[in-house]
Amino acid sequence: MTSPTDEFDSFAQYIREQGLKLTRQREDILRVFIASHRHINLEQLHREVRKVNPTVGYATVYRTMKLLTEAGLAQERRFGDGHTLYEPREPQEHHDHMICTRCGRIEEFENESIERLQHKVAEQHGFRMTHHRMELYGICSGCLAGRERVEG
Repeated sequence: MTSPTDEFDSFAQYIREQGLKLTRQREDILRVFIASHRHINLEQLHREVRKVNPTVGYATVYRTMKLLTEAGLAQERRFGDGHTLYEPREPQEHHDHMICTRCGRIEEFENESIERLQHKVAEQHGFRMTHHRMELYGICSGCLAGRERVEG
């Protein structure tokens, strides 16, 4: 797991390489994004950033998240509902997702048996897998128990 300092240094370097400046607004967006520890959409992130810096506009959040994605610090995810969510991207980390179609909860999971099986299937078909994404859709345990909750 990388430290926030590593992420700030990496982002600052990427920004410089693009001929841009690392502004206070961009720093605040990165800080709030890293601290969110969840899949977050632009509206949610904008609301949270404005608590820290009320001068940050939605367009600035949008452009900064585009930069963070290009820099490899954020990953865009589009699950079944078509909305874009962002999650911090850890180098060399892989996980899959279970998405509740009732409340929207997203749970990350890792399973070595599934990973090995995917590689084995690819190999059996003469396919060299470079990456994959697995998303399981269904009803979470909270909804099944009648304790619905909505992300956000």
